[in-house]
Amino acid sequence: MPDRKRLSVEQQQAWRSFIETEHRLERHLSQHLQREFGLSAADFEVLVNLSEAPGDRMRMFALGEATQWEKSRLSHHLSRMERRGLVRRDSGDRRYPDIVLTDTGRAAITAAAPANAERVRTLFVEALGPERLALIRDACDDVAAALARHQDGDCTLSTPE
Repeated sequence: MPDRKRLSVEQQQAWRSFIETEHRLERHLSQHLQREFGLSAADFEVLVNLSEAPGDRMRMFALGEATQWEKSRLSHHLSRMERRGLVRRDSGDRRYPDIVLTDTGRAAITAAAPANAERVRTLFVEALGPERLALIRDACDDVAAALARHQDGDCTLSTPE
């Protein structure tokens, strides 16, 4: 019976390789966005979500769900983006206002998205090729399903007895 308290050498190597590569890729993309477009990775994530939403707007609650951010983190970040003119709050509901992409925000995402996509294509898509890309997608789907099955709302892992 396998030891469930420790990862095997192969499991540990795979896990560390995944984490290290994900961190390096995210850092590279983030640095490029900041250097070339003055956007943080968090700015980019918010702008992408808003630009893909009907009418370039989302309820703050829905944006929090999409980004998987805590309410306070989202609120503080949106305040910084508001000061820079990237988004505005349309306060029909004070607790959960609509967050609206401004013309400045639209211009920022329109400029940054193609360059970011090209980097993702070069560093991720083309590095893997179509077959391994499909395997990665399937593996991510499996991990997402495991998270849905085993994770309670408070991040407590529920494991089978």
